[in-house]
Amino acid sequence: MTHDHDLVLRPTDQQTAAALNPPDGRNGGDLVVETLAGLGATTVFGLPGQHALGMFDALRRSSLRYVGLRVENNAGFAADAYGRITGEAAPLLLSTGPGALTSLAALQEAAAASAPVLAIGSQIPTAGLGGGRHGYLHELPDQAASFRGVVKSVHTVRTQSQIPSAIAEAWKSALTAPHGPVWVEIPQDVLLAETRLPVVTAMDATPDDLPPRPELTAVAADLLSKAARPAIIAGGGVVRADAAGKLRTLAEKLNAPVVTTFGGKGGFPWTHPLSLQSWLEDRHTTDFLEDADVLLVVGSGLGELSSNYHTFKPRGRVIQIEADLGKLESNHPALGIHADARLALQALLDTVEERADATAPDRVREVLAKVADRIAAQELTLEQQVLASVRRALPAHSPSFWDMTILAYWAWSAFDAESPNTMHSAQGAGGLGYGFPAALGAAAADPTRPVLAVSGDGGALYSIAELATARQYDLNVTWLIVDDGGYGILREYMTDAFGEPTATELTRPDYVALAESFGVPGVRTSPETLETDLAKALAAPGPSVLVLPALLRMFAPTHLD
Repeated sequence: MTHDHDLVLRPTDQQTAAALNPPDGRNGGDLVVETLAGLGATTVFGLPGQHALGMFDALRRSSLRYVGLRVENNAGFAADAYGRITGEAAPLLLSTGPGALTSLAALQEAAAASAPVLAIGSQIPTAGLGGGRHGYLHELPDQAASFRGVVKSVHTVRTQSQIPSAIAEAWKSALTAPHGPVWVEIPQDVLLAETRLPVVTAMDATPDDLPPRPELTAVAADLLSKAARPAIIAGGGVVRADAAGKLRTLAEKLNAPVVTTFGGKGGFPWTHPLSLQSWLEDRHTTDFLEDADVLLVVGSGLGELSSNYHTFKPRGRVIQIEADLGKLESNHPALGIHADARLALQALLDTVEERADATAPDRVREVLAKVADRIAAQELTLEQQVLASVRRALPAHSPSFWDMTILAYWAWSAFDAESPNTMHSAQGAGGLGYGFPAALGAAAADPTRPVLAVSGDGGALYSIAELATARQYDLNVTWLIVDDGGYGILREYMTDAFGEPTATELTRPDYVALAESFGVPGVRTSPETLETDLAKALAAPGPSVLVLPALLRMFAPTHLD
């Protein structure tokens, strides 16, 4: 009797001969790049350094495309965006100590946003590990410890034979829901030593599925089918699971209004009769959601931004579908369903009963009208004009990447992403400098679509070096820099809290001249010419910079008229 687990794939004679006679001139770095290629990677990001040179040398002998950035944190942001756009694990090659540590803020964003990044860093030689006796350059007492509180999993390698399995295990971890960044570290001597191990071929690292428990979806379907006033909050998990179509079908079947979180932008059609859009920083929207007798939360932990700064207090029954176990019921009691959003929504579609409710679109229109009246009363015409110009100029399916800047804060609530997985920001961890390097990663992922990056002048100074990257690889990214002379949102926060700002005003360069010094076309635009100038820049191949001198203001998020 033969069991499935007894079956072993036997190599052909040709495979055996190749394994017994590996090519000369390979080292541990070759095992790294061969494993990545075998897992399906095509592009890697990073920055070389002394201990990591074995990996970078091996890139010469591989088919992998290398996109090198100028700062490790920016390389991490680029890999983050590549992972978001493709759904693949994005390899990020780093060196020991300062190089590795400089990536931590980007990996924190990837963790908060569930972006699959496979960071592979070098280490000091094996003989020096754990002792501090040798005083190696870049040495840390415990480098992996610096990553454990940031990434999803840590994988350490000490011999060449461990490399393929460790990287495959990390790849699987990064792509198993919830997606996230992972860390692999390999000592310098292991990377540099010649290897006689066979060439790594296809690796099996299929991510695990995360299906819902059927007894829980049965209860959820019953609650939703019988609800008088159901509503849905759709988070980033809907977008990451490619479940926007299933969400729409379920919402229409239940006649349930839907609001998307800032991370879930594009997960539900903006102009749909059931769409409450993304006005989460609004008391009218919060009141509506609190009044729901059954609230379905899909792919969101209902954190600070998604709960209107924790002012949201649901009165009805909450059903929460969440792939990240740590976020399940972390903020509100709920019928918690630990599952991938796509699989859970399909289970609900299979069991929920159609629910008639002709009043739902009218109730949605009423809320949106109240929101519009509230914003109109604050005399914020310039801000709305600028955001509308950006939307009209940006092609419908082009991705946009937003730094932590006032225009991005507006976009979280007021920008129509038009399709799923096209609007991304750093609102997961909230670090500055995300927009431009992330846009470069997205352009590397899909060169057929122009990509927009939006930064303030403060955030732009984090990323100026990457103008060289944009030019070197001729990436189709248009960078819109809104120049208000400082950290605009912090200026507002401090003025509101203390009466005047401190440490928010900045001396900054002539961004147009600076862009041109890198060989990147630069244009100074205005609110009146922004739409035309931006559309022209996006239509031209290669990188470009637009500078918009403007002092934008934030809307009052919870003000009631």
